[in-house]
Amino acid sequence: MMKKQFLPVLLFSGLSLGVAAQQKSATNDVTTPLHLLKAEYPTPYGAPSSTEIKTVLDRVFHFLDQNTPAAIVNKKTGEIIQGMPFPDSNIILKPGQFRLTSYEWGVTYAAMLNASAATGDIQYANYTKDRLQFLAKVTPGFRQNLVAFPTTVNPLKQVLTPKALDDGGAVCAAMIKALPLCKEADLRPLIDHYMAFISKEEFRLKDGTLARNRPLKNTLWLDDMFMGIPALAQMGKLTGNKSYTDDAVKQFLQFSKRMFNPQLNIYMHGWVESMDTHPEFHWARANGWALLATEELLDVLPINHPQRAQILDLLRKHIKGLASYQSGSGFWHQLLDRSDSYLETSATAIYSYGISHAINQGWIDAKAFGPAAILAWNAVATKVNAQGQVEGTCVGTGMAFDPAFYYHRPINTFAAHGYGPTILAGSELIQMLKKHAFGINDSASQLLEK
Repeated sequence: MMKKQFLPVLLFSGLSLGVAAQQKSATNDVTTPLHLLKAEYPTPYGAPSSTEIKTVLDRVFHFLDQNTPAAIVNKKTGEIIQGMPFPDSNIILKPGQFRLTSYEWGVTYAAMLNASAATGDIQYANYTKDRLQFLAKVTPGFRQNLVAFPTTVNPLKQVLTPKALDDGGAVCAAMIKALPLCKEADLRPLIDHYMAFISKEEFRLKDGTLARNRPLKNTLWLDDMFMGIPALAQMGKLTGNKSYTDDAVKQFLQFSKRMFNPQLNIYMHGWVESMDTHPEFHWARANGWALLATEELLDVLPINHPQRAQILDLLRKHIKGLASYQSGSGFWHQLLDRSDSYLETSATAIYSYGISHAINQGWIDAKAFGPAAILAWNAVATKVNAQGQVEGTCVGTGMAFDPAFYYHRPINTFAAHGYGPTILAGSELIQMLKKHAFGINDSASQLLEK
């Protein structure tokens, strides 16, 4: 009986001690500065070091270097061919994981040059130099094959007979940028060939705006700002021919007049001349192509050009609009203004680059936008896997006038669109962090004032 009476006393005593201990160790507004509690961020928070960024870039580089061989082989035997024994219908490019002549690889070639400039590591620039000079070397042979075997699949048909801006604009711009590293005699024939198509053969609206007849007649694709404007702008700088520069400026202004939403400060993906109402789907990567095109134009446009201030003003509005849609994880959504669409890697990488580059050029305020660029890079870096593949990238995408199309586009590690932007983003952030010190100030990622 005594034992039964004693047990509640022990339990009560133990409970009292437990409560006292909890009260003594409790985290509350009196005992703890709660604003200093560590937040659980979904992606790393705060500025990475240049070494950390380059580690990610190197991982991507080695994956690409191993999976984009610059060689020709006999398709029957797999033997690597030395020399140029054309015409021969059995000769193909050595198979890799990506196409050396695609517009996505035009972005990658330019990105590798940017990475070398940022890090001082020549391996990146050599990647671009080796592959562009390889393409220049084998193009005449594959041209012979096209004549001799017109019905045989030709791996350089896209180069030899371009049918759309995708076939040459981005690669052409990269070739012009690479001229200081390469023999001009090698690349210039291809550059001139591409530019002849862009300037004289590509379909245009009556007012001269670069356009397509797919999916409907007289359609503007926002993507084509990037497929056309950088090549035109670079050619204007290379040759001193004002007509190229004027065309680049005209393209920018005419695309923007039709497709930029001044209330949201972002672009729609497609515009069809025959429509009275233009459905607005603000696809993230297309907005990235427009951002890249704008900055590529400003990079080479003369300071005293009469439209420069107008273009710069629109860039600032666009970046402000984009920044307003960044998610708390650092990524942007597939459709920018629809937060239930998935988070997408390639657009996030382009925006990180675009914001960093605008800061580095002095076009926007580092204090206001630098943290967004850092957060975006940290998000992208989480998508570079151990093999150096970039995950979470939307595959190639046409144009649609309903949301389901964009919501359900597949993602794939072999979507080439993610690689160049990732290299651009990391390398440009390195440049930004050289110029500006960012750190944690009152718990937040901020520019540290001197």
